[in-house]
Amino acid sequence: MKVLGIDTSAKTCSVALLQDGVVLSSRLLGEGLTHSQTLLPLIKKTLTESGCPVSKLDLISITAGPGSFTGLRIGISTVKGLAFSDDIPCVGVSTLEAAAENCVDYEGYVACVLMDARRGEFYNALFRIEKGSPCRLTEDRAISGEAIADELKSFEKIILLGDGAEKFVSMFPEFQVAVSPESIRYQCGRGAAILGYKNYESGLSTTAKQLAPVYLRLPQAEREWQAKNNNIK
Repeated sequence: MKVLGIDTSAKTCSVALLQDGVVLSSRLLGEGLTHSQTLLPLIKKTLTESGCPVSKLDLISITAGPGSFTGLRIGISTVKGLAFSDDIPCVGVSTLEAAAENCVDYEGYVACVLMDARRGEFYNALFRIEKGSPCRLTEDRAISGEAIADELKSFEKIILLGDGAEKFVSMFPEFQVAVSPESIRYQCGRGAAILGYKNYESGLSTTAKQLAPVYLRLPQAEREWQAKNNNIK
């Protein structure tokens, strides 16, 4: 089964093609260009390298959130366009859970996935690595660093992942926690493909039309508009 995994949730843009769990091709870009400029060429290179046209894909999996509002919209829109004509099944997966798939070799650890959500918050979820798979301990949430630090006091073996890991360590240097190696630290297309296949096997796939981003909080412009109107009242 050929699964295309895509991540556009943050500054990097990542694509991976897996066949029966084996990576055929994987690419990641972090050149500062917008995902609208980089995503389609990245997908084309990944598929061409593997000799796999879009029509031969069995599933497209994408990190549907949390993450950058613009990045998620670009990724979802692109997947809709790719999947629609050939009616390819799609799966929208948690960005945080897909990142946790990167550290399945850390048996017994609690994987703390952190994405910088700004305004003093992180997008975060905790997973315990058991039998080579991440098991959820929390739901995805937008939460303060202080609240996460307080929660982590309950665990002994902790590994940090995600683009917010280093920021968290700088905020709480007293914590003796391991930051994952850079090669597996970030949310990526490979994790999206692995988790997407698991969800597909569980009957959680959807159509391109139904695919939608998942936001944990309102966009900044909408939050500012609400605050302004509340002040007027």
